[in-house]
Amino acid sequence: MAGTISTRDAVELAVVERSGFVESRHAGSAVVLSPEGEVIRELGDITTPILPRSTLKPFQALAVLTSGVTLRGEDAAIATASHSGTAGHVALAKGILDRAGVSPDALQCPPAWPQDSASRDQAARAGVGPQRLTMNCSGKHSAMLAACVANGWPTDTYLELDHPLQKRILELIERLASERPVATAIDGCGAPVHALSLGGLARGIQKVTSASSTSPFALFREAAALTAAVREHPWVIAGPGQPDTIAIERLGVFAKGGAEGVMVATSPDGTTLALKMLDGSPRATMLVALRLFVDVGVLPESAVDEVLTELDLWITGGGARVGRIRSSV
Repeated sequence: MAGTISTRDAVELAVVERSGFVESRHAGSAVVLSPEGEVIRELGDITTPILPRSTLKPFQALAVLTSGVTLRGEDAAIATASHSGTAGHVALAKGILDRAGVSPDALQCPPAWPQDSASRDQAARAGVGPQRLTMNCSGKHSAMLAACVANGWPTDTYLELDHPLQKRILELIERLASERPVATAIDGCGAPVHALSLGGLARGIQKVTSASSTSPFALFREAAALTAAVREHPWVIAGPGQPDTIAIERLGVFAKGGAEGVMVATSPDGTTLALKMLDGSPRATMLVALRLFVDVGVLPESAVDEVLTELDLWITGGGARVGRIRSSV
C-alpha cells in the first residue's frame, strides 16, 4: 500500500517534557527553501509524498481566483482558511454564496460544530447543532461553488475528480510544485487531496507567497493578492488563539497548518518551509516551524520566543505547569 515517509527516514523534530522526563518524541521531516528556492535546511526525507491536507488550500483558492471569481481582502482569506467557525467566519463564507446566488445547502463539506469554544457554546445554548457553514473548510467550499457559477460548471459534482474545477486545481498544483502528484485521496471536507513531496509542497507555496502584484501573469497577481489578504486579515485564516493567526499577527509570516501534522510557512523575506509530523499531531508544528526560521536566521529569536509564550505548549500536572513541548531542531 502506498504510504508516506517511514519512521526510519524521519528525524526527531520535537519532544514533550514532563517534570524533566522526555515523555514523548515527535518524529518527522522538514525542508527550508531560501528566497531563491534553494534547499538550505533538510531534515529527514523530503522526497517521499505526503498528503498536504489543508496546506493545499492556497492552491485551491488560487484556482478559484483564476477562474473568473474576484475575491479580495477577507473574502480571499476565507477561501484559503481553516477557520474556527466564529460568526465572522460564517458571515464571510455565506457572503460568497449569497453573491453567487447559491444556497448553503449546496455545500458538500460535512456539518460540524464551530471549533471556537465560545461560538460552539453559543450554538449549543441556542439549540443549533453542527452546520456546514461552521465547518472549518466552508470558506473554501463556498469559493469553489462561486467558481462553478461563474463558469457554468455543475455545482452538484464540484468535488469529483473529473469536474472542471478539480482538474484546474490539479493542473495548478502540478505547475507550481513542479511535480505531478503520485496519489489522490479524499480530504476530511470531502475534496480531493493530492500527495506531494515536502520539497514540492514548499516550492509551490513559495511561488504563491512570494508572487508579485505587478507580475505580467494573472496567476501570480492573484497569488500576491491572496497572500496579502492572509497577512492583512490573520483572524480569518484560523481564529482567536489559533497558532496560524498568532504567528501571522505577531511575526508577519504566511502560515498555514494542515491536519495530520502538516505545516507550511513563508517568512517576510520569502524563506519558505514545509514540515510533516509522522504521528499526525499538530501540537508542535508551529513551534518547529518558527524555530527553523530562527535557525536559518530569518526571524529574531527574541520575537519568536515571545510568540511561543502565546501558544499552548505547556504540559500540566495537578493543575500546575510541570513541563512543555520543546523543539529538537
